[in-house]
Amino acid sequence: MTTSRTPDQPDYDQPHPNHDRGLEFDLSTLMSRRSLGMLLGAGGAAAALAACTPAGTPGSTSSATSPASSSAASTGSAAASTGSAAASATPTLTRAIAECGVEIPEETAGPYPGDGSNGPNVLEASGVVRQDITSSFGAASATAEGVPLTFTLTLLDNANGCSPMAGAAVYAWHCDRDGKYSMYDSSLKNENYLRGVQEADANGQVTFASIFPAAYSGRWPHIHFEVFESMNNATSAGQVLAVSQIALPKAACDDVYATAGYEKSVTNMTRTTLQSDNVFGDDGGIYQLATMTGSAAAGYTAGLNVTI
Repeated sequence: MTTSRTPDQPDYDQPHPNHDRGLEFDLSTLMSRRSLGMLLGAGGAAAALAACTPAGTPGSTSSATSPASSSAASTGSAAASTGSAAASATPTLTRAIAECGVEIPEETAGPYPGDGSNGPNVLEASGVVRQDITSSFGAASATAEGVPLTFTLTLLDNANGCSPMAGAAVYAWHCDRDGKYSMYDSSLKNENYLRGVQEADANGQVTFASIFPAAYSGRWPHIHFEVFESMNNATSAGQVLAVSQIALPKAACDDVYATAGYEKSVTNMTRTTLQSDNVFGDDGGIYQLATMTGSAAAGYTAGLNVTI
């Protein structure tokens, strides 16, 4: 649905007037395209986001590891054989299954989703299915500058023994290093970078190559994502199984924000904590905090488990 009002662009000095006001706000904008019954019927549209390190991650590390849920351990152990049978198990997948059991919190998509629920719709554009989301596609040409960030989500089906969700799809998007969102900011209305869709492989994994997003006023650094049952659903802006956000660890943020181009993020990081953030604050982002490896100089790799 296209609303009659385009959301205001991010402002470093003032919190977003409409940004991330909660699931209730988003549902009101999503109703014309996705019924509430669909969302609830898709297993509660919830999943768990626990720390994992993607396969093939370089050895150099820095920053934090999110707490694994102890209550999920017994569930994961019982489901390990079921989930492993669905794919060729990698160390990442094995750990993901072991930590499976707590469904990821449902979060707001915010005012800049670009999925047709609030203004423009990138999901029906040719070219949106891609791994590298750093540059715009189609008639647009801008490239987002910043510290490289590759992030992998491992999707697990909680109702089916935490088996990998092969064939599911993820739409991911986030702001650039200036805290601006393509398609919405006045200077980026004709650009669509830092947005893309990927289909999960046999291990239920999707990987995106991007840049590290900024910290803007009023929010902890984050990445938005929506999970769809299939690629067809994703590219037609169809039924959504889960809507959530990835929280980026403070150590990695501090490292990146000390580099050129991220100066405003340093100040904004002092204004918000995971505990005070209006999205992650209810539990400190425990189920959405990524595990990261790398450095600002070499780029970062993030890994997260998403149980649906």
